[in-house]
Amino acid sequence: MKAMILAAGRGERMRHLTQLRPKPLLEAGNKPLMLHHLEKLSQAGICDVVINTNYRSEDIRNYLKNHKSLGLNIQFTFEKEILGIGGGINNALPLLGADPFIIISCDIWSDYDYASLLNREVDKAHLILVNNPPFNPRGDFSLHGQKISAYGLAKLNFSGMGIYHPDLFEGTPKGNFPIYPLLKKAADAGQITGEYHSSDWYNVGTPEILQQLDLRLSTR
Repeated sequence: MKAMILAAGRGERMRHLTQLRPKPLLEAGNKPLMLHHLEKLSQAGICDVVINTNYRSEDIRNYLKNHKSLGLNIQFTFEKEILGIGGGINNALPLLGADPFIIISCDIWSDYDYASLLNREVDKAHLILVNNPPFNPRGDFSLHGQKISAYGLAKLNFSGMGIYHPDLFEGTPKGNFPIYPLLKKAADAGQITGEYHSSDWYNVGTPEILQQLDLRLSTR
């Protein structure tokens, strides 16, 4: 199974921290956010990884040249203009192939075990849901058994981790588009499964959250 790390965003809310380096290379626990994901993927036995890039793309490529010991086959896509999550994945489909693939947002950190995603059967998608953070108190999807729904009172937050089938993107246009409408449509058709992860999860969207994660990882 292949994996894709979403790493094209500039990280506008990180302010001065991303002026001279891309957000995926910001460090927590003395290690760039991206390296946390790559190490976990390698440990899970996932060898083929696609990374989409835009801001300071060469910095990311040059950094990873020094980490070939991970044993990963890493390919890149470059977006001249940000394509959004939906458009970014759609643009990378030629590299991801015809089978379901893992998607991970680079600006999250979790203790979720990526090996749990291997060999899982999916229809259109399988999503990992977590408790709602302060910036998204209403959540995104509700979970009924293993089925995902866009409706319901007890909604949870989409973690940025999951498995997508290429068929989810059938008929989508090239260019910038969000992922949520595709997921909602598939959920309404009963084509998305999910699971709840109750342990640690961080969305590293601000310097303050990056500092919290750094403290969490430095005191383990």
